[in-house]
Amino acid sequence: MPSRAHLIRSALLGLAAGLALALPSHAQDGDRARLPAVAIAADLSSQGTQSKLVLTLSKIVEARAFVMERPDRVVVDLPEVNFQLDAETGRRRDGVVQSFRYGLFAPGRSRIVIDLATPATVGHIETVTRPRDGAVLMTIPLQKVDREAFRRAAASADPAPAHARAASAEPVDSRPLIVIDAGHGGTDPGAIASSGVFEKDIVFGFAQDLAGKLGAGGRYRVQMTRDRDVFVPLGDRVRIAREAKADLFISIHADSISAAPQVRGATIYTGSEKATDAESAKLAERENRADAAAGAEAAEAPPDIADILQELTLRETRGFSSTFARSLMGQLAPVMEMSTKPHREARFVVLRSPDVPSVLVELGYLSSKRDLEMLQNPDWRAGVTGSMARAVDQFFATRTSIGQPGAGARRSAAIAPVSP
Repeated sequence: MPSRAHLIRSALLGLAAGLALALPSHAQDGDRARLPAVAIAADLSSQGTQSKLVLTLSKIVEARAFVMERPDRVVVDLPEVNFQLDAETGRRRDGVVQSFRYGLFAPGRSRIVIDLATPATVGHIETVTRPRDGAVLMTIPLQKVDREAFRRAAASADPAPAHARAASAEPVDSRPLIVIDAGHGGTDPGAIASSGVFEKDIVFGFAQDLAGKLGAGGRYRVQMTRDRDVFVPLGDRVRIAREAKADLFISIHADSISAAPQVRGATIYTGSEKATDAESAKLAERENRADAAAGAEAAEAPPDIADILQELTLRETRGFSSTFARSLMGQLAPVMEMSTKPHREARFVVLRSPDVPSVLVELGYLSSKRDLEMLQNPDWRAGVTGSMARAVDQFFATRTSIGQPGAGARRSAAIAPVSP
């Protein structure tokens, strides 16, 4: 008798085909081609020094693969794919594969990142159509190699950068612009709770609620660095805020410390070349590896300050960031648990903008059962986002830029653009 999982996969495949067939006959060919492929299974197997990953898809897609070093991984780029896979898919080690993850990498593009247990190269990717149901089987072969061969393959790879940019707001609108950054996304899940909950999902839901709360009053323009489960490189998150001439940047995260499940509470970070403590430095280092985790080139370090004007601008911006951090602490302390050091500094890539006041808010720890419960509680989230909105009101009540168009533009004029 077919298993429940098999029946669900068959139903999904049938649904994908049914959606295409339900289109009007004159539009079927064009519209069917535009529908994203559905992935209903990803099967990993190994024999000797070879491993292969087989995807079951609803239609043929083109794939492009390359390898990257430090850490060793294989990256497979695809057109947009709707991954309908079991929750445990990709977590089991097999042969040369340590694990793999998948998701939307940029608008219209998906990515599979295969973490390698040992150096391996990727062979020719083949696709065949299964006669009995029309499913497409895509086979990604991996071959174990020595370090030198892997290094040569990585050096010859040509990964194409993806730039996910949000549209700038209307220049005639004089209201302050706030950019909300939901951490991680797409192929980068962030921290993972013992229950299997992803940080990227927790913070995205929170960021949406905060954006809605700020936008509802009509006092601010609000923009998100990502509006769905998509990977956005760290440098692009900074660029989105700078190109939009944002007046405030708020990055939302929820860390995990599996070795210390008793640690809980929120922490607000501002940018600094020197971390407040070793714990903050380690957290910044982990977060700054997000690009590598998603199979992208790691973000460059913040540029050196070139002249006294830039240095003064950066100093002023970090002063504004600290002012907002203090407002946040005052508003959040009555409604949520705060960490032992609620305001800290560290060298986060997303906080490197020299002309946009920026903070990173760690809402809590997914490794804490209590924090995880609160993070998933709609009532708790409503209270916290309301307090954050009041902190924003308090911040802009003391800023001369409020109500004046182009405040961000005036700051940006003195600063050269930041490289991604």
